[in-house]
Amino acid sequence: MKLPRRSFLQLAAGAAALPAVSRIASAQTYPSRPVRILVGFAPGGATDIVARLMAQRLSERLGQQFIIENRPGASTNIATEAVVNAPADGHTLLMVNPANAVNATLYDKLNFDFIRDIAPVGGITRVANVMVVNPSFPATTVPEFIAYAKANPDRINMASGGTGSSNHISGELFKLLAGVKMVHVPYRGGSPALADLIGGQVHLLFIAVPSSIEYIKAGKLRALAVTTATRSEALPDLPTLGEFVSGYEESNWWGFGAPKNTPGAIVDKLNQEMNAALADPKIKARLAELGGSVLAGSPADFGKLIAQETEKLGKVVKFAGMKAE
Repeated sequence: MKLPRRSFLQLAAGAAALPAVSRIASAQTYPSRPVRILVGFAPGGATDIVARLMAQRLSERLGQQFIIENRPGASTNIATEAVVNAPADGHTLLMVNPANAVNATLYDKLNFDFIRDIAPVGGITRVANVMVVNPSFPATTVPEFIAYAKANPDRINMASGGTGSSNHISGELFKLLAGVKMVHVPYRGGSPALADLIGGQVHLLFIAVPSSIEYIKAGKLRALAVTTATRSEALPDLPTLGEFVSGYEESNWWGFGAPKNTPGAIVDKLNQEMNAALADPKIKARLAELGGSVLAGSPADFGKLIAQETEKLGKVVKFAGMKAE
């Protein structure tokens, strides 16, 4: 049967509109089941703490459970690859952090391109790392630490949550700018590194404020400085490293990513819910207690941050001659 031209055009227009209608409908019903948030580090670290804080609030706002799934290993690449290969329906998210930006340069071969294969959803918070030592360490200030390190090259064990992690980058930048030599001891996450620092098995760790603040207040760790350009509201009496080491600045940041091709309507809905949660005075206060400042913003804003950090941290990786282990 031959359709009149007008009827044909109406049907064609309707067919063209179906994908858009489908996308809107999928966003309206999203999430239709529990959402997994993959964290590339062990439980208990700062990345895990912030992820769980947001998961709880999103669960409350969207009526489905947002479940944290810890997948430590390969400097977050195991978790990242799992999300890259997950269905692009918004039900599998990645806790994005500086390690993702570092890995683009640190690893010669990956099964994915982070910027190409992960869609930015939104930023959550930016947090200082803090330079902490075991209380038995013979230095109580940054200048004393530098003097001791220069007098004892390669005799200080610097722990990290893994090669290429934010605390590793913070340490390498310190070594570079302060002109000291230390031995890097990588762990599978900040939490086990922190446990060994408290136990005296290693001497130094650059660790996010949320992971360390309670141990600092309890006297189990000695804090020397924070890594950000300005002092932390959570530890206001602690100086910045930049006050002693010219040009030093580094920080931790987190947000959510999703598999590429996740419908824009779902990404936008998640972003809006994240921003609404981050505007909640209780969430803002909790992040402030952890030493964090709210990022929020659009998916494009978070994508811009990722691109900038990938370029910046890539330079540190190359200058320090870091290699994946």
